[in-house]
Order: sequence, then structure tokens, then C-alpha cells
Amino acid sequence: MFDVEKKRVLLGMSGGTDSSMAAWILQQQGYEVVGVTFRFFERDGNTGYIEEAACLCAQLGIEHLVYDAREEFQQKVVRYFISEYMCGRTPVPCVVCNNVLKWPLMRKIADEKGIFFIASGHYARTETVGEKVYVRSGVDADKDQSFFLWGVSPEILSRVVFPLGDYTKTHVREMARNLGYYKIAEKKDSMGVCFCPGDYRRFLKEKVEPDLIKTGFYRDIKGKILGKHEGFPFYTVGQRRGLGIRYQYPVFVQEIIPSTNTVIIARSENMYKKSLSLVSGVFIEMSDFIGKKVICRIRYRKQQVLCSVEMLSDNRAIVRFDEPVHSVAPGQTAVFYDGDRVLGGGIIDMAYD
Repeated sequence: MFDVEKKRVLLGMSGGTDSSMAAWILQQQGYEVVGVTFRFFERDGNTGYIEEAACLCAQLGIEHLVYDAREEFQQKVVRYFISEYMCGRTPVPCVVCNNVLKWPLMRKIADEKGIFFIASGHYARTETVGEKVYVRSGVDADKDQSFFLWGVSPEILSRVVFPLGDYTKTHVREMARNLGYYKIAEKKDSMGVCFCPGDYRRFLKEKVEPDLIKTGFYRDIKGKILGKHEGFPFYTVGQRRGLGIRYQYPVFVQEIIPSTNTVIIARSENMYKKSLSLVSGVFIEMSDFIGKKVICRIRYRKQQVLCSVEMLSDNRAIVRFDEPVHSVAPGQTAVFYDGDRVLGGGIIDMAYD
């Protein structure tokens, strides 16, 4: 089905600096590049990113495809985002988009075009160990995106190329300038959730029936009422700012109880958890976890701690930390590392004292 020797690659192109320069680098590496731009979400009908990606493809002499996935994006990502908040959890829409939409669509299109390799502008690398392929951290520690790629299935990962993994963002921008791509070089990095810039609470107010978000009570861990909140979906576990209540010591959201519209507030020392349960897990090689300690990260740049992982059925697991971890939020991601190698990850279901 695939002629691997031809080195044809399907590259996701957003019109930004990274994916644009990834196209040029792939060409220098001898690949025949086909670019694809996904229409996931367009603010105010702005399709400029499509024209920019198409323009670069024309300059490089490569084929450019446009795939309209807006309806799928609404169904699989936006609805998930709203549902998680309405269940008192903290969603990870970019991870879900990658896992259930973007990479599967890339494989689908590549298969239809008879293309084996799939690429993106992520700052990450891959490593083959025996018959297994792992994601590794990119060399740019500030831009490393390996944390968000744990959900790429092993079948897809065996076909993935990350052309920016050995570069820093500064170097990539310099390359763009040296090639005369000044506009590309100066593009700002995309930040936050693409369909929900700024305060997500405003987005929820627009999308959810008004009577589903009501004021309720803050309570302490003993049940004492501490004050009123604006509605449980507007808070996340670990949140400290924006609570509207003042104490002489820091307080955090410890728990959210949707059934009673209650937000539990606790002092910092009561925010630590010793273990968590994981769902929707993706694990490259089970033997990486059996009888071994691995590094667990529950945030992009924070809280690396050794842990043991007990595998259960249906892609679930129990994670036990060597040291208690602060502010473990259900709905967020837990990612496992051995050094800079990503062993797998999953979605946090519950956390335990």
C-alpha cells in the first residue's frame, strides 16, 4: 500500500511559524511533502490561516489540502469541553483534540493518499527501541511539547516525523528570517484554547442554559459555609485566585460537588494526594511499568514525582506517588516519563488521600 522509499509525508499546516518551517525542513531532508490544513474552529469567520498555509505551499511547490472538520470538532472537542466543566472536572481540550481527532484524521488522509509518513510542527522527537516507537522531549526545554503527545497511538506513532524536535524556537525563527519569510518568522505563538480565548466562564455562559449555572456555597472540609460562589462550573481543583473570599492564608479549591453545587475550599496542606486513578490510558510498552518507578507529571512544567503504576483492564490504571502531590485535578492529564522518553499517559479520574 505504501512506498516508504519515496519518503512522502503528510504535514499538518496551521499557517503558523512552526508548521510552515517544518515544511521547508522536511523538503531539505528529502521528503515529498503534502500539506493539510484543518478547519477546526474559525473565530469571526477568519480563514486567513488557510490562505497563508496555501501561499507557503505554493512557494515551496508542494500540494496543499484543506479538510473541513468543524462539525467533528464541535462534537468531539467543544461538547467534551463543556460537559467536563458541567461535571465538575477540568478538561484538557488540546490533548483530546490530538487523541481523538487530529492524529486519527491525519492517518485517514494519509492512507487515502497512499502516504506513509505523518508530520507536525511539534517540538518533540521520536525514538525506536526494539519494535516500539516512543515520543521524546524536544531539545528546546522551553517549547518541548512531548507532554501533550502521550495519546498518539503506537500505530500512528510508528509513522510520525517531528522535524522541529532538534531545533529551538529561536533557531526556527532565525531560519525563517534568513529564508526571507519575515511574516512567518514574526508570527506570535498560539496560546490557550483556540475556540475559547481568555475567560472560559464567559464561553460557558454563552453555551449553557442559564438555569444550569447557579450561585452556591463555598464550604470548608468540615462542611462549614464560608461564602457564596458563582456556580460550580466556574471553578477548578487547585484554583487559588478569583475565589472572591479573603483569608490571612492561601486557600484553594479542593473539591467540586456538582450534585449539591458545592465548592470545597481548603488550606494548602490539605491539597495533597497520595494516588490517583487513570482512564483512557495509552501505554507504549507494559514492561516499562512492571516493578519499576517512573516519573509522573500532572502539569506541563510542574510536579515531577516518582510513582508506581498498576495496570487495570480497559486502559485504566492506579498511580501511587512516592511523595504526595499538590492539586491533582480530575479531568487533567498524567504523563509518565523515563528520562526524556514518554512512556504513556491518561486522564485523571479521581485522586485519593
